[in-house]
Amino acid sequence: MRRGSMEYWPHRRAKKVMPRVRTWPNVAEPSLSGLVAFKAGMTHVGIMDDTEAASKGTEVVRPATILEIPKVFIYGIRFYAKKNGYAQPTKDFYSKELAAKIGIIKTENTVEKLEAHKKELEKFTDVGALAYLDPSNLGFGNKKLMRFELQVGGKSVADKIAFIEQWIGKEIKVKDFVGEGEYLDVKSVSKGKGWAGIIKRYGVARLMRKATQKIRHSGTMGAWHPPKVLYTIPQAGHMGFNYRTEINKRVLKVGAATEANTVNVKGGTKAYGIIKNDFIILEGSIPGAPKRLVRLRKAIRATSTVRKPQLTYISLESKQGAR
Repeated sequence: MRRGSMEYWPHRRAKKVMPRVRTWPNVAEPSLSGLVAFKAGMTHVGIMDDTEAASKGTEVVRPATILEIPKVFIYGIRFYAKKNGYAQPTKDFYSKELAAKIGIIKTENTVEKLEAHKKELEKFTDVGALAYLDPSNLGFGNKKLMRFELQVGGKSVADKIAFIEQWIGKEIKVKDFVGEGEYLDVKSVSKGKGWAGIIKRYGVARLMRKATQKIRHSGTMGAWHPPKVLYTIPQAGHMGFNYRTEINKRVLKVGAATEANTVNVKGGTKAYGIIKNDFIILEGSIPGAPKRLVRLRKAIRATSTVRKPQLTYISLESKQGAR
C-alpha cells in the first residue's frame, strides 16, 4: 500500500544552494522585498499569547529558529522589458568599484551612465536590485562572495530606480528589511538524507516475509500492460536536498550585532557556533540544516495584522547533548 504525499514532485536534488524566487509580492511603497540569511539553529522562547485562543494573555512556549544575517551590499540595477509576452532582463548597470570586487570584468554599463536610460523608462516594465553577500565574518569558514537579485517595492519604475540608487554601495541591515511581528516567506534547501528505500522515502507498508520472501520492497511495480512504470510508483532514490518554501513565518525578534549575546546559547549553537552579526528569530522551524543559506521574502499571502510579539525569555541552555 502506497503512503505519503504527492504534493512535492519530482523528487530531484537541488542544483544550487541559492534558491530561486519566482514570485515577489506587490508592495506600493519603495522598500526591499527580500534578503538572505544563514540558518543557525533552533531554540524555544516564551511569548505572551496574543491570539484569540483559550490561552490568550498567558505565557506560552514556542519553538523558534535563529537566522544570522551576513553582510549584504547592492552593486547594480537590472532592467526588464517585455519580450514574447514575458518580462526578460535587458541591461545591467553596475557600480564599477563593487563590480571589480566580485569579479565582473566587463563594466561598460556603469551606474554613472544610468541617466541616459531614465528618459526611456516607458520601454521597461520592471527593475531589480543586484546584490551580493559576504559571509567572511560569519565564523564557519565560508569566504565566497555570492551574487543574487532582489526585487523592491514601488508604484512605478522610476520610484524603484530612485530607491535602488540610494542603496548602491551601502550595507543592508535586517532592520531595514523587516520589523518584529511581520510575516516572511522562507525559501531554502531541505536536509539531504542520501539514498533511501521506499519505506523511508514514501512510507510504504512493509510486506510479510512468508508471502514474498522480502519485507522492505514494493509488492508490484504496476500493470503488466502497458509495460511502463508510472512516476507515481514508489521507488528507491535520493531523498532530501530539495527546494522548499514555507509561508507566513512570524518574526519574533530582530536584533543587531550588539545584541547577539541575548541569543547565543552556552557553548554556541549546535553545529553552527557563535552568532556575531545581526540576527532574526522566526517562529517555528524552517527547511535545511545549520549553516544552510536561506532566502527571505516579504509574505506574499499574509492575512494577519502585524502584532509585535511580547517575548518573556529566550532559552540559552546548551543543545549540544540534545538529540
